[in-house]
Amino acid sequence: MSQQKRIAILVGGGPAPGINSVIAAATIRASLEGVEVLGVQDGFSWIMEGNVDRVRPLSIEDVSRIHFRGGSFIGISRANPTKDPKHLENAVISLLRLNVAQLITIGGDDTAFSAMKLAEKAEGRINVVHVPKTIDNDLDLPASVDTFGFQTARHIGVEIVKNLIVDASTTSRWYFVISMGRKAGHLALGMGKAAGATLSLITEEFSRNGEPIKLKAVVDTLVGAIIKRLSYGRRHGVAVISEGLVLDIDPADLQGVADVERDAHGHLRIAEVNIGEILKSAVNARLRDFGIKTTIVAKNIGYELRCADPIPYDMEYTRDLGYCAAKHIIEGGNNVMVSMQGGNFVPIPFQQLLDPKSGRTRLRMVDINSTRYAIARRYMIRLRRDDFADPHELAKFAATAGISLQEFREQFGYLVQLEPPPLVFNPKVGSLTTRHIDEYREGVDQQSINHREKDIKEPSDS
Repeated sequence: MSQQKRIAILVGGGPAPGINSVIAAATIRASLEGVEVLGVQDGFSWIMEGNVDRVRPLSIEDVSRIHFRGGSFIGISRANPTKDPKHLENAVISLLRLNVAQLITIGGDDTAFSAMKLAEKAEGRINVVHVPKTIDNDLDLPASVDTFGFQTARHIGVEIVKNLIVDASTTSRWYFVISMGRKAGHLALGMGKAAGATLSLITEEFSRNGEPIKLKAVVDTLVGAIIKRLSYGRRHGVAVISEGLVLDIDPADLQGVADVERDAHGHLRIAEVNIGEILKSAVNARLRDFGIKTTIVAKNIGYELRCADPIPYDMEYTRDLGYCAAKHIIEGGNNVMVSMQGGNFVPIPFQQLLDPKSGRTRLRMVDINSTRYAIARRYMIRLRRDDFADPHELAKFAATAGISLQEFREQFGYLVQLEPPPLVFNPKVGSLTTRHIDEYREGVDQQSINHREKDIKEPSDS
């Protein structure tokens, strides 16, 4: 076995478009520097068991054209070496036996945490850099920086949602589209907003102060949207719903969730909880209370997106990330996550990724007080605060539901408490400001704010 120090590359977590591009760029850069590259197959699965046979040498010839394709050239797994100290020690020893002095990991928040712990265990014997990858877009990067794979996943997802919108209109039915997004709603919101779905529901809008989300609030939001659409003479719609909602819904509202299998990182296997069918059943039951019958189809989107060929944006982006990862680690870089910010390489120390409360890597959630989210809400067809301020509009909804205006207020009025403040632009800075949000929440200048909100009318159809 050669005594030359090597770079190893491994991929953890779930697939995302662009993995092969990172592998290729890092391999080419290292090879041109005269450094031998090993591809560790199936993430941490084998090396954490002390098995050093599941590796393959990577050359420029091997990888020169894999950047066009989805999937992972060296496999992937969710194996977690941090659960057992012996596994973490095995991973370090295995890499040292392979003469690996530098490790590039590719993955999401769990893989980033494993990379950080491995670097700690190696105590300087192995330098580690991490390349952030997840279609959930939830790693703690600056707001303007996407994780690779997100844009491709959204692009493919939008095409699917667009087709479902046409089908919904043609067949007069509703689709509940369940989108991947374990904790954050970036993908669901990105797909729904870009495609012009009727509405998008994400965990962030329902979650308050760490309290469990009530299934009733989610169901009533969907029922309210269906009633509102019916009052306009439209019997169809598409709701894009983040799968992560299931993680924060009160367990008492979800029968059997406690018995669902969990992965190696302790996460609920969301695919085992059919949140689409749960919502479909609950919404239909609620609609029956009003004598309303509609056809609802639950559709999951996620696995179709993860191994798609990357779009040019992600191909270019991941080639930059792979190049920077290899160059930085060859030059002595260690204990960092690679990022591209404003077209420039910015290393982010592992310690900056940690949430001091949980001790885990921080997640980036959708900012529901941002202008981007506020605009998304304005394009959704759903019950809104200004609906309840307009007796004529509200009477139309109540008549559609076959109940009195007062009953409609009593049954659905609570939903507006979850609605973010109205979109208010500061003429000096041109964006929603904390002061305006605070004024709204404290009821300051309420009449003026209501007046401004009425100037914003939702589109006639979506």
